[in-house]
Amino acid sequence: MKYLILGAGPAGLAFATALKNNNIDDFLVLEKENQPGGLCRSMEVDGAPLDIGGGHFIDIKRKKVLELLFSVMPEKEWNYYQRNSQINLYGTYINNPIEANIWQLPLEEQVAYLKSIAIAGCNIDMPKPEKFVEWINWKLGDKIAECYMLPYNKKMFGDNLDLLGTYWLEKLPNVSFEETLTSCLEKKAYGSQPAHSYFYYPKENGSGEVWNRLANELGSKIRYGIEAKELDVHRHVVNGTYEAQYIINTIPWTEFININGIDNELNGDIQQLKYTSVSVDYYSHDIETDAHWIYEPDETVSYHRILVRKNFCPGSKGYWTETNVNRIENCNSEFRYINKYAYPLNTINKPRAISQILAYMSKHCIYGLGRWGEWEHYNSDVVVERAVTLAEKLMKGKELI
Repeated sequence: MKYLILGAGPAGLAFATALKNNNIDDFLVLEKENQPGGLCRSMEVDGAPLDIGGGHFIDIKRKKVLELLFSVMPEKEWNYYQRNSQINLYGTYINNPIEANIWQLPLEEQVAYLKSIAIAGCNIDMPKPEKFVEWINWKLGDKIAECYMLPYNKKMFGDNLDLLGTYWLEKLPNVSFEETLTSCLEKKAYGSQPAHSYFYYPKENGSGEVWNRLANELGSKIRYGIEAKELDVHRHVVNGTYEAQYIINTIPWTEFININGIDNELNGDIQQLKYTSVSVDYYSHDIETDAHWIYEPDETVSYHRILVRKNFCPGSKGYWTETNVNRIENCNSEFRYINKYAYPLNTINKPRAISQILAYMSKHCIYGLGRWGEWEHYNSDVVVERAVTLAEKLMKGKELI
């Protein structure tokens, strides 16, 4: 076939749909699971949908993405929400992001945070550090770093945070002392809102429903239960069976048992790619909150996030937690699903390694796409946008090397 797509998650489904919408049918999708959706799959748990890959929501900002998704699942089948995410600061709940909502804390805590922000390294023109922990303190001040950012990141990514680079944090805004003080005096948030400030979530069947719809439209173009294990770079063949002019890889590069046509250095780059695994645990009892989800930085609590299902999934009850598998404790959850591949780790050497991998593969018309193909922590809406863009370029015959 002309296009062979590895993985029927959001990236693979969106790429295939873009081809189909342009009347191209010379493609095939291989998926190792028996259902589509990847990390965005849902299943019924305790009489209602539960997103087994963790919480996934569709941001309203990308109109091209919404157009594609609404083509198979009309807007009337979605609920529209203004995001309500909170942080549990050791028993005190405030809205996220923390730097915009310090005014919700007790007065003495506000003063402590303000003093810390005033002397943050980025606010007093100190040189930018290279190590992760020092960078967080420099950027946000010691108080936000110690009470929230550092413990939360440890819970998500591991205890040795200095294994991570700082390149992916550059999007964090400077925390201005003047703006934070004004916010505390006026008792209102300031600054830009986080991603998914407004979002869509299906009225029925959970976040996986739209990916099921896309897959249904593709019909026999998806083959389930086939795990891509071998890749021949020069022959453009997967598993010794499937040959294509273009191979679109959306699965983790580390899942290939054998890649023919690469040298030891590139193989070493692939082995350098790191990830975290996450356990999703469901509890049926309700908690009293109107938040959609809650961040938990307290290191004595095993999980890092609570998703309050009933507040975005109509007709449901209970909540689920998300926990790095290295922090799993014995618990009384009523359902558990472990995602081996949850988050790509932004280690110090990752940018060099993944750029080498993608550059070499693209010379052979093999393209990494999405969270795992590009080894970037992309949300599903970003993945869809990137998939459509790649499909358009390849259909136009553009060189992508």
